[in-house]
Amino acid sequence: MDFSEAAERISRKFSQKGTEVDPKKIESKLRRLVNEFGVQPSEAERSVTNELAKEFNLPAMGTAGGKSSGTADRKKIADMTPGEWVTIEGKIVALSAPVSPAIAQSGIIADDTGGIRFVAWAKSNAPVMTEGSWYRIESAVVDEFKGISSLKIHSGTTVKESGTDGALIPDTVPIGNLQKGIGCIRAKVIQEWDASHERMLQSGLLGDETGTIKFVIWKEGGKEKLTVGSVYNIFYALVDEFNSRLSLNLNTATILQDDSDIQVSGGDTTVRGAIVHIAPGSGLIKRCPVEGCNRAISRQNYCPVHEIQPKFIYDLRIKGWLDTGEKTHNLLLQRDVVESLTGITLASAQEIAENNPLGMDEVFLRMRDTVLGRYVTCHGREIDNRLLANTCERLTFESGEHAALLNRAGGAL
Repeated sequence: MDFSEAAERISRKFSQKGTEVDPKKIESKLRRLVNEFGVQPSEAERSVTNELAKEFNLPAMGTAGGKSSGTADRKKIADMTPGEWVTIEGKIVALSAPVSPAIAQSGIIADDTGGIRFVAWAKSNAPVMTEGSWYRIESAVVDEFKGISSLKIHSGTTVKESGTDGALIPDTVPIGNLQKGIGCIRAKVIQEWDASHERMLQSGLLGDETGTIKFVIWKEGGKEKLTVGSVYNIFYALVDEFNSRLSLNLNTATILQDDSDIQVSGGDTTVRGAIVHIAPGSGLIKRCPVEGCNRAISRQNYCPVHEIQPKFIYDLRIKGWLDTGEKTHNLLLQRDVVESLTGITLASAQEIAENNPLGMDEVFLRMRDTVLGRYVTCHGREIDNRLLANTCERLTFESGEHAALLNRAGGAL
């Protein structure tokens, strides 16, 4: 695109209407739309023309394409593709805090076909939109970053409240069919994990009949933790990818608890290897008794969220490494698997801790001596190289396999 030529052409149009506009100002606007926002040149020219017409209170002017933004065909969100210049009508279903001073507002807008994240740039001077209201957005640009589409509201975009008043009832999809972007699912909270960041309110695993997915909720006003074992309808969550696996950010989501149940897929990962490390935090542990928390707390009964909790709850777990000889997996075993693998029940672990000078350390040492270096087969789910085992069985010594290994070693020599 010859920006200088296009700027002169637009400037002449306004001159004919008795209004003088600096071509350099026009050229700057064109360059920003094309170079920064990836807008098609013809659409950029149309947008700048109409923006200036509004600025000088003139009727919308046609461009070479013969269209004005007011006559653009409205698109459904599900039909939009990156690089398009679109007009949509939708409901603001979530607002999120801008991550940069260059952003005036961000959130999720949805219609009856789906949702998309939007970003209104500060330079756009767009009106502030209200969560729960419907808007018609004209001449916005569909962008894409890391495979996730978003709607960019820039200086050439028109935002008007549409007056539509109605509830959206989005369709949920199975976890196995989720794609990057905005997703709606019905799922059960299978596990809660220890927070790995001070800003993290909760993370864990959601599941349905088709699979499982990691979720996270960041600390933010009004956000609450999900309850393990409960089923939720989750609308308009951000579906992102981390370490080649999809994950859900629930901070933008509308979450409604469901009283029914789901038969969750049992997991399809089987790993056979040796337990080569038992990590601190294994053995007999204490958990916060506050409803919905369940965090592991310190030996001084301190919960990072609810502080001192003298009425803690005892639990068992093992955290460690399972080595297959080719790959090392982070292993997490919950109470029922720990009891089965070690032969130490929760009741007996409490008794050991109460009657031994080493206390809880004695439980850790006994469990470590029982399983460290042992070969096992574990079945469960693997998320981000973390194996969440449903069952673990010890492997018995196979003399035939041992002989075959020795023969191969001898042949190699």
